[in-house]
Amino acid sequence: MVRSLSRRRSIQSYGSFRIRGTIDSAVEDDDHHHQSSSVDARNAEDKSIEEHQCPKERPQSDLELMKEKFAKLLLGEDMSGGGKGVSSALALSNAVTNLAASIFGEQGKLAPMPPERKARWRKEMDWLLSVTDHIVEFVPSQQIAKDRTCMEIMVTKQRKDLLVNIPGLRKLDMMLIETLDNFGREKEFWYASKSIDLGNENSLRKGKWWHPVVRVPPNGLSETSRKWLQSEKETVSQVLKAAMAINAAVLSEIEIPESYIDSLPKNGRSSLGDSIYKSITVEYFDPPLFLSTMDLSTEHRVVDLKNRIEASMIIWKRKMHQKDGRSSWGSTVSLEKRELFEERVEVVLHLIKHRFPGLPQSALDISKIQENKDVGHAILESYSRVIESLAFSIMSRIEDVLHADDLIQESLLARSSNSDDEVARLSSSERPTLLDFMGWNTNPPSRSSSVSDMDSLYKIDSDKKTFN
Repeated sequence: MVRSLSRRRSIQSYGSFRIRGTIDSAVEDDDHHHQSSSVDARNAEDKSIEEHQCPKERPQSDLELMKEKFAKLLLGEDMSGGGKGVSSALALSNAVTNLAASIFGEQGKLAPMPPERKARWRKEMDWLLSVTDHIVEFVPSQQIAKDRTCMEIMVTKQRKDLLVNIPGLRKLDMMLIETLDNFGREKEFWYASKSIDLGNENSLRKGKWWHPVVRVPPNGLSETSRKWLQSEKETVSQVLKAAMAINAAVLSEIEIPESYIDSLPKNGRSSLGDSIYKSITVEYFDPPLFLSTMDLSTEHRVVDLKNRIEASMIIWKRKMHQKDGRSSWGSTVSLEKRELFEERVEVVLHLIKHRFPGLPQSALDISKIQENKDVGHAILESYSRVIESLAFSIMSRIEDVLHADDLIQESLLARSSNSDDEVARLSSSERPTLLDFMGWNTNPPSRSSSVSDMDSLYKIDSDKKTFN
C-alpha cells in the first residue's frame, strides 16, 4: 500500500512536470513568435519606407510614351507652358530629327538593326506621321440624292503632296531597313575591334577616321560578293536620289523667310565675290570646269560656296521679278544677263548637291526650316532628310568595304609584279654579257672551250699570212 501510494505520487509529480514543461515551452514559443513577428513587421516597415523613398523605375507603356511625345509637341518644346515654345511645324521637324538620331546614330556598321530599335523606329514614326492623316483639303465630289438627282459637294481628302510622298517615303525607309538586314548573312568581311592601332590600318580611308575599320580576307572578296555589294550600293544610291528629289521639291515650296532676305547683300557680285563672279559671267561658261577651279577640299568650303551661290540666285530672281523696291538693289546689268547668270548658278548648285550628297544644310535651308509654319511641309522635309542621311551613311559604309578590297587587290597585284620582275632578273642573268663577247669571262674555261679558242687563234694567224 505504501509502495502504491509512493508510485501514485511519482506519477502525479511526473504529470505535473510534463504540464509545467509544456506550459513553459508554449510560453517560450509564444515569446519567440512575438519577437519574430515584430522583427518581420519592422523589416516590412523599413522596406516600405525604402520603396517610398526610392521607387523602382518601371518601363513606360506605349500610351504613356505617346502622351509624353504629343505633350511636348503641343507645348512647342517649352515645358514651362509659358507659350515661348516653337511652332508646331518646327516641333514636329525636331521630333523626327531627334528620333532618327537616337535610332540610327549608333548604326556605324553594315549589320541588321537590333529588333527593339527597329520596332521603336516604326512605332514612333507611325505616331508622328499620323498627324498627316488629318491634314486635308476640300475637293469637289459628286453625290446622288434620294430623288436620283446628282449634285456636286465638297469633301475632305488628304492633301495631295502628303498623299503622294508619304507612301513613297515609307517605301524608301523600308528598303533601307531591308538593305541593312541583308548584311546579316554576309560573312566575307568584318570589322576590327576598337582597340587596334588606327594609324597602321590601310583600310581606313583618309578623311573618314570615325568609320569602323573594315577587314577583308587575305585574298580579297570573291567575285560574287563584290558584285552583290555593287548591287546593294546601286539600290541605296537610287534611294538616295529619290529622297534628295523629294527634299529639294519640298524646300522649294517653302517660302523664303523675310529675315533671310534682309540678311542678303545688295547685289549678286557682293555675295559671290569678284573672282567667282568673273568666272560665272564669262561669255562661254562650263559648270564642271568652273567647279574644278574652286577649292572644294573641305566640307566647310563647299558649304560656303553653296551659301554664296544660293544667295546670288535669290538676289537675281528677285530683281527679275521686281519684288523688292529698294533702290540699293539697282544695277546696270540687263534683265537677260541676270536670267542667264541665274540659270548658270542654278546648274552649279545642282552639281554641288549631287557631287556632295552628305553636305550639311545651307543657310537658306536652315532659315526655311526654322521659319516654316506648314506642318505637312515640315514632316515631308524632315522625313526625306532623315532617309537621305541614312542612305548616304549606308552607301559610305559599302564604299569602305569596296575600298578595303581594292587595297588588298592592289597589294596582291604589286606582289605578283614583283615576283615577275624577280623571275625576269634571274633569267636575264643567264644571257651573255659584254665581258663574254670581249673574252674577259671570269669563269674558268672548260677543256672543250680552250681547244676551240686555240683553233680560232690558228685560223686567224693563217689568214694573216695568206693576206701578206
